[in-house]
Amino acid sequence: MSATNDAVRTMDMLVTTVGGWFDALMPAPPEGLRVRLAALLQPFAHLPVQQVPEACLDAGEQLLEELLASGSTSRATALDLLAVDSLITYAFQAAADEPALMEARTARALARIAALPGSLGA
Repeated sequence: MSATNDAVRTMDMLVTTVGGWFDALMPAPPEGLRVRLAALLQPFAHLPVQQVPEACLDAGEQLLEELLASGSTSRATALDLLAVDSLITYAFQAAADEPALMEARTARALARIAALPGSLGA
């Protein structure tokens, strides 16, 4: 499913926002993860669908920054770590329709993550 046009057609539905894109994901994430991802993407839900890659990266980066700042390595953070991984994966999945931009997007994403306090790159 492309997220780079003004609208995305998925099955019989026209998707125009980040929230609509998330709701239309197939296959849908498992319920617990879906609820967590929906909460993390809520601040971005109104944005146009072409902003899915950045919205997912921003949400993933924010959560990873919180996890690194907390220093928590307990099992309680497992869902959040899975959410970070899912958001980054979805960001690149959504951006795949613009292969010419993939290298630059990847470099920016890696630089942003490496610059987080507490990351191995900081």
